[in-house]
Amino acid sequence: MFDRLSRLVLRSPRKVVLFTLLLVFLAGAAGGGLQDRLTSGGYEATGTESRAAAEELEKTFKHGEPNLLLLVEDTRGVDDTSVATAGRDLTQKLAKESDITDVVSYWTTGSEALRSKDGDKAIVLGRIDGDFDDQIDWAKKIDEKYSGTVDGLEVKTGGSAMMWHENIETSSKDASKAEGMVFPLLLIVLVVIFGSALVALLPVAVAFGAMLASMGALFTITFFNDTSSVVVNTTTFLGIGLGIDYCLLFVTRYREELRQGRDINTAITTTLRTAGRTILFSALTVAVAFVGLLVLPFTMLRSLAIGCMTTALVAAAVTLILAPAVLRWIGPRVDKWSLFKRKQNPANDGGGFWHRTSTAVMRRPVRVAVLILAVVITLGLPAMDMKLRLPDEAVLPADAKSAQVAQVLKKDFDTREQQALTVVAANAGDPSTKTDTIDAYAKDLSKVADVSRVDALTGSYVDGAKVAEATEANTRFGVTAGTYLSVVPSVDAYGSQGEKLVEAVRDTKAPFDIKVGGPAAVSVDTFDTLRENLPLSGAILFIGMFLLLFLLTGSILLPLQSILLTVLSLTATFGALVFIFQEGHMASLFGDFIITGSITWTVPIMCFGLAFALSMDYQVFMLSRIKEEYDRTGDNELAVANGLERVGKVVTYAAVLLSLVFLVLITSGISYMKAIGLGMALAILMDATLIRGGLLPALMKLFGSANWWAPGPLRKFHARYGLSEAETEQAPPIPGGRTGSDTDTPVPSQPH
Repeated sequence: MFDRLSRLVLRSPRKVVLFTLLLVFLAGAAGGGLQDRLTSGGYEATGTESRAAAEELEKTFKHGEPNLLLLVEDTRGVDDTSVATAGRDLTQKLAKESDITDVVSYWTTGSEALRSKDGDKAIVLGRIDGDFDDQIDWAKKIDEKYSGTVDGLEVKTGGSAMMWHENIETSSKDASKAEGMVFPLLLIVLVVIFGSALVALLPVAVAFGAMLASMGALFTITFFNDTSSVVVNTTTFLGIGLGIDYCLLFVTRYREELRQGRDINTAITTTLRTAGRTILFSALTVAVAFVGLLVLPFTMLRSLAIGCMTTALVAAAVTLILAPAVLRWIGPRVDKWSLFKRKQNPANDGGGFWHRTSTAVMRRPVRVAVLILAVVITLGLPAMDMKLRLPDEAVLPADAKSAQVAQVLKKDFDTREQQALTVVAANAGDPSTKTDTIDAYAKDLSKVADVSRVDALTGSYVDGAKVAEATEANTRFGVTAGTYLSVVPSVDAYGSQGEKLVEAVRDTKAPFDIKVGGPAAVSVDTFDTLRENLPLSGAILFIGMFLLLFLLTGSILLPLQSILLTVLSLTATFGALVFIFQEGHMASLFGDFIITGSITWTVPIMCFGLAFALSMDYQVFMLSRIKEEYDRTGDNELAVANGLERVGKVVTYAAVLLSLVFLVLITSGISYMKAIGLGMALAILMDATLIRGGLLPALMKLFGSANWWAPGPLRKFHARYGLSEAETEQAPPIPGGRTGSDTDTPVPSQPH
């Protein structure tokens, strides 16, 4: 395959470049319509009790959990006659909006729960019907129409629909800003690395091409699979990072071949056979690292997996076609626009930084291993206290409208109406014949700890007693087929107390079959689903990585070491995230965000998936070269030292560049995007330095020749199907017989 590709590239490099660019830009044009085909939802697990409760509530009772909230404020007081009149008019006006149902307010119900403690504020609650995307679209329209001064009242919009609207809008703007920052930063660093502006442009061009091609591929996938909008930001930055990584490896190996006296054509052919195979295998490794997410029943996580798998393969394809074609096209002009010359420094055995470092580590492997393990484990200790939380208004910057409304509600109101649990008995039978049963059950629920109030068809209940008789508003709790009850919590539905409340409500003996829904129930079901499915996801990940790394190394031990080292690195990263984003230490260094004492649940999962994949990416870079040196010398220590010397620089540069790609996310106003940006940067840098540069050579020294052991049958299997970066094939004929001028081509300057 690589021989055919090299012949094509060498025969017509200009045509290959132009045709590839045409395909990339066509894919990018198609990807322009990607956003319209994505869903903003997908964060709830399928097949859960809370999901079933929500579906039954909507289907049987034509109601839903409130997702829209208007906070009304007036210094005259909400009981002032003119304010009350305006408040009722506002409520009626909102209720007349299409797709807005279940609109209630302090002025229409008289409920003290919807009035602030100081009497200057009141709440209007409503429900935006439709799917997740419809709700977000309507939230924007309601905000534009009702936010500000309305009929003399000061109104602010909030609720979960508004939160998601602001979340997605802010994320999109932040991602666009980050993309605008990242390419100039990468170009500057690449110029420093290569010393040539022309060569530095190649990885940036490949990364940009990989990003556009990935968008086009994802656009095609949306016709066959529901896809979450989360893939856009994630795969954009992953595509940029992998495009940079792969091109950096390719160019570095190409320059190495030139330094050994090969002409340009032979150097490109050899680089495709060696580094090209590694790049393809690395992309496959990254793709397999996300397979485990496919078994998690969340549209968002499945979309993330499919998007990242596609992006890895597309980035490799773009690199393997575009990089050799561009290098052949520019030929001896590769050092054009050189800003400074660097001393030629071939990677002679024993002559480089990474060779000296790994040799020093292997002289004292036990001390180094113990020291690094102590550092990593110490950094990871806070991760033992990690608390996860569903996203709510707290993920937004403090000046976001829905975040401001949420803070006012917590401070000035004694209720959490918008976080009410729904206890749905859709098949209980005619509730008019079961009023005594409903009354007794509502009293039992109202006695549960952390329940503020229970509303039912028969009235309202507090602490085991009926405090209000049924009114017209209570008729919504019953239809011919069944009934439902609303359980208003006195605690944060998204915290640990909310989870305990759900368990207590579900454990309360019910007179009919029930399903419990609402924000706190969604939280419980989400984390229960994760706990049930993560073992299978982890097993798939472990088996896939083990098999691929065995094909690379032919060893039983090295795949196990690689997986263990990656998990250690991520543990330290999670410890840092808990220390900063959960506990709030050094929070001021990372901008304005609300400290909740927990971390948004998607952060550790996304960081684990992305960082594990990229860690394996670097592991493939390193082990493929170490294996090549071991096959050449048969000496374990020499193979480690020489292999790290030849590829350590690439991994270091790649880690720095990829860290920059993710670090720009810290500028986001969304707290979980900040956490992902910082977490990914920490994971990448730690993995490429302490773990791969220190702990890896120390362990390989300690295990010695056992590193390369495998049972006889597996050795035969690897000999037939395994991968090696060593160049073993005869170079194909050079098109047109052009050898002489190319042989005399000046050797490009080496990256420092």
